[in-house]
Formats: sequence, structure tokens, C-alpha cells
Amino acid sequence: MQASPEKTLASKAAETSKTSRPWLAHWPLLRAFLRNRKAMLGVSIMFFFVMVALLAPWIAPGNPKKMESRAHLAPAWIADKPAPGGKTFLLGTTGQGQDVFRQLVWGSRLSLTVGLSVGIASTILGTIIGLTAGYLGGWVDDVLSLLTNVMLIIPGMPLLVILAAFLKPGPVTVVMVLTITGWAWPARVMRSQVLSLRAKDFIAASVVSGERTPRILFSEVLPNMSSVFVGSMVGSTVYAIGADVGLAFLGLTDVGTTSWGTMLYWAQNNAGILTGAWWTFVPVGICIALCAFALTMLNYALDEITNPRLRAEKETTHGKRSRANVLVTPVIRK
Repeated sequence: MQASPEKTLASKAAETSKTSRPWLAHWPLLRAFLRNRKAMLGVSIMFFFVMVALLAPWIAPGNPKKMESRAHLAPAWIADKPAPGGKTFLLGTTGQGQDVFRQLVWGSRLSLTVGLSVGIASTILGTIIGLTAGYLGGWVDDVLSLLTNVMLIIPGMPLLVILAAFLKPGPVTVVMVLTITGWAWPARVMRSQVLSLRAKDFIAASVVSGERTPRILFSEVLPNMSSVFVGSMVGSTVYAIGADVGLAFLGLTDVGTTSWGTMLYWAQNNAGILTGAWWTFVPVGICIALCAFALTMLNYALDEITNPRLRAEKETTHGKRSRANVLVTPVIRK
């Protein structure tokens, strides 16, 4: 029996991909991640910002707090006349005469550090609480669920403002405050996942074999929730970057540091909007929006890769398109 053209082409493509990239054949999730356009877009944008933060001393050398020229000088590519002293500023100057481009590059370091630190810390804390509550059950689940519900009910921004106002301003304080107010959602998600996994046969087999509870949680349960863990961390990082910018904009952090949030704070205090100096706040807003967009794309991509229903719908749609694009040679019957 002769194979159909569609199966022949598909088998050849599969053999070619395995031959060209054999190491991907053993990592199906990684292969799906690399083939996902949303994932690649998000990774590319975040990689760009991370490299800018790491290479800040070479990209924009000098002190970002140094007053270089007059206040609110327009960017060099739209300025009507050159700056005093012949200096050029790619994104103009702030209301205090500081280089906006240099502050934007150096500010990415603190903003991304705070965002990633809070994302990791709040996800780890929420995972521990969610695993414990979902697996042990009983009064432990009741107490931890009550604590989680209380943290979810309390409005986030007022609690952030109160905690930040009474504590010593600084990046460590911001990380601590955002972690305290951001662990509840990951805990709720992890608890629901543990409740569904607790009734599985492999968990029962581990209990019967005499394995200890911490080993069951971190060796059996947690690896089956790796995609949920990564998704929660990405969502917490988006929340942390936005909350850090909001606290800095309100002046509740150390405004003497250089971050994207403090740039917006000083742009407001120096009347950047009233004087029409859009370059003091628009580039910062674009960078914050791009980071949030990249992390959101990563979150969507992880959901598509790990969610069986979304993956099946995508494969079905792709299969229909492939069959629609196959060229069929007409056969004339006598």
C-alpha cells in the first residue's frame, strides 16, 4: 500500500528536524517552547533588557545622578540648537540637568532586580504555604487558607503604602513589602493543584512505601507543578515591577536611587508634563510597558505549552491549515 503524500512529507520533516537538532528530541517541552512565537518574543525582549542592565557601565558610562547641562534639554535628534558646551544627549536631560539615557540604562538594574527578586521570593513562599495546606489538610489547611484569604481580601495598594511609609526606605524594604503582599495568589494556585494531585496513584504509592512528607512534596508533587510554578513566578514579577514603580512614583521609596520609578517621580516633581518635556517620562513608560508585555507573552506561551486543552486546540488548527495548503493533483477519470 502506497503512503499518502501528506504522511510522506510529515515523516520527512520529522526526520530532518531530528537529524538537524537531535538534542531537542529528548526535551519535548523545550522543543515546544523554542517553537512558540510568543515565548521567543518574550525571551528576546527580556534578554535585551537584562543585557542592558548588566552592561550599563559600558553602554552609558558615568554617574547617572551627575548634572550634565541645563534642565529639560530636548533630545539631540529633535533639538533646534546644540546644548551648551557642545554636548549631545540622546534622550535629552531631566529637570535637574541629568542625562535621561544614562538614567534609563542604569535604572533598569534596580527595577529588574527588585522585580525578579520579588517574583522568586513571593512564588517560593506561596509555593511552600500552598503545598503544606493542600497536602496536609485538616486544621493546617484551615489556618493557612484563612491567612491566605485575609491577604487576598485586604486591598493591595493601601497595604503597600502603609508598610512602605512606616519602614526604612530602600530596595530591601521594597522587596520585603512586595513579597509580604504578593505571596497569597501563588499560594492559592498551588493549593488547588496539590488538592488535585493528592488523590493520584503515585502519591498513594509514595505514602505506602513510607516516604516522608517533605520528600513527597518536593520530589513527587512539586515536579508535576513546575509549569504552574514558573507561570506564578512570571506573574509575580510583572506585579512586582508595576508595584515598585507605583511606590517610587508616590515617593515611598528611596528617591535618591536611580530606577524607572524614581525617574517618573522626579519627572512629576520637576513639572516635566507642564513644560512639555515628554522625554523625561515617555521612554521610561515604554520600557516598563515592554517588560510587562514580554513577561505576559511568556506567561501565555507557558500556558499554551503546558495546558493540554489549549495545546490540542492549537494542534487541531495547525493540522487543518496544513491540510488546506496541500496541493492536490486532479485526476481525470474516463
